Amino acid sequence: MIPLKSVLAPVLLSLLIAGSAFASEKVNINTADAEAIERALVNIGLSKAEAIVAYRKANGAFKSADELVNVKGVGLKTVERNRDRIVVGGGVAKPAAAAAKPTPAKPKPAAAAGTP
Repeated sequence: MIPLKSVLAPVLLSLLIAGSAFASEKVNINTADAEAIERALVNIGLSKAEAIVAYRKANGAFKSADELVNVKGVGLKTVERNRDRIVVGGGVAKPAAAAAKPTPAKPKPAAAAGTP
């Protein structure tokens, strides 16, 4: 008869390796859609992922993972659990509606003839 320990050890090891493979998925919260955010982050369902995308569209790109706490339903503990899965980069700095229009540069007066 095979000892239980010798059967369980390889099974547990393979589950541990498989679990860490799933946990290593990273997501860029500035460019990902709600489905990708839901898939990559722990304790983030589809409705919270959609709220993250909506917040990003309304307020511009996230500058850090810590800004996720500004999204209703996302707390500091959730951010800490997911910190190694969150990538911040790219994205649009400000939403299009809130972007300020640049002011045209004023032309410089022409230099008077004969003055250095």
